[in-house]
Amino acid sequence: MATLQAQGIADGLRYSQENTTGTARFNGLSGAFGALGGDLSAIAINPAGGAVFLRNEASISAGVLDKNNEALYFNTFTKSLDTDVNLNQVGGVFVFNNTNENSPWRKFTLGVNYNNTQNYDNELFIAGNGNNSIANFFLEQAQGIPLNLLQLQGSETISDLYSFLGENQGVTAQNAFLGYQGFIFDPVENNSNNTQYTSNVAAGSFNQEYTSITKGYGGKYTLNLATQYTDNFFFGINLNSHVIDYQQSTFLSETNNNQGSTVNQIGFENNLSVLGSGFSAQVGAIAKVAENLRLGLTYDTPTWYTISEETTQYLETERTIDGQTNTAIIDPQVLNVYEDYDLKTPGKLAASAAYIFGKSALISFDYSYKDFSEITFKPTSDPVFSAENGIIDNTLTGASTYRIGGEYRFSDISLRAGYHYEESPYNNKQVMDDLNGVSLGLGYNFGNYYMDLSYARTEQERQQQLYNIGLTDSALVNTVNSSIVFTFGLKL
Repeated sequence: MATLQAQGIADGLRYSQENTTGTARFNGLSGAFGALGGDLSAIAINPAGGAVFLRNEASISAGVLDKNNEALYFNTFTKSLDTDVNLNQVGGVFVFNNTNENSPWRKFTLGVNYNNTQNYDNELFIAGNGNNSIANFFLEQAQGIPLNLLQLQGSETISDLYSFLGENQGVTAQNAFLGYQGFIFDPVENNSNNTQYTSNVAAGSFNQEYTSITKGYGGKYTLNLATQYTDNFFFGINLNSHVIDYQQSTFLSETNNNQGSTVNQIGFENNLSVLGSGFSAQVGAIAKVAENLRLGLTYDTPTWYTISEETTQYLETERTIDGQTNTAIIDPQVLNVYEDYDLKTPGKLAASAAYIFGKSALISFDYSYKDFSEITFKPTSDPVFSAENGIIDNTLTGASTYRIGGEYRFSDISLRAGYHYEESPYNNKQVMDDLNGVSLGLGYNFGNYYMDLSYARTEQERQQQLYNIGLTDSALVNTVNSSIVFTFGLKL
């Protein structure tokens, strides 16, 4: 059980942001469903939407997602693409009509549904000639650590000492150990009490290639309870179970020909595996305030997660002394298993409106607000978590999301389109810019079953920092997500 794995803003945001890719109809309207209901993914936006269903219904949705990343790093441009097929949604709703015609409570509905809230499959490649070395990552963490903690004692192996440092000193000492054993730095004084070190990589230019490959998903399982009161009011509640399955592998390759460097090549790999589970609830209402006008209101509680993490590391270096080149491979083959921690992601408030043009068309608008500065790592008594929560409070802010969608029906065919705009969760939009997205959709109703198809595209720019310590240079990354979703539904 290793200690002190450094969680940060990127981790908190990763699990706080949702990109629900549900049914094709939902996606075709860019998710503007808060005042509409009658769609299984719409229940995830406003639980009152369950009571809008007139018949029992079930649907399943699958999609193809393309993630296209363009990166600019020290004037070098690179592109990378990842394509993934995944299950977007599956679920059903059961409608129980009240047989008492004199009761104002017209019906009760019970729904169960799964929505994919985040697809983590992605590949990012960054390359360029920087002026800052990965050697600084190891050097900065080594300063202040006694030399005797970084040296093998007696019959001790690389794995033994790496494991010992993880259990007793934490990640910083493990990174320092890798750097020392890889000859990236040397002690200022060659004695066991030395705590200061000097780099074996001279200043200059560094050819760097950075690859980040991520896999996994975020999902939400929903139990929906909803009811209709008279002809004009719908109420609902969701009980949600959240899951996180996330893996990340990063590899940095760096070479240099700088005068005075004895280490001219470094390869550094980090692997992270994350499993998490959480709980949240939602309450919502929809009101028919006029013949063709509906208004919706929803409150999402925070989500409370318990998260488990595991990591592995690998380092390879080449150094040249007196004309002799030697390779050092530091492969501890140790799985660091960290103590579980808790994460509270912020709640959300949403308001919506929809205008229905008889049976031929509709237009819908959703607005929601989430304060990302309320992301909280727990226990807050932990000084590391407390410090990170303070950074989050000063770095992140509240963000609004706007969605608008429309649908036109003629005969059994439906045409759909939508647009959505999400504000950046950062105070400084240079770190992450706002997100823009558009969507199109097509549906055909066969009576007791239907088929829908949608296309959606989003685009966003951000700064991708390579490491939090030492090599803190960033690449400008523009990400374009394109998805095609197909839904098959049954009305029972």
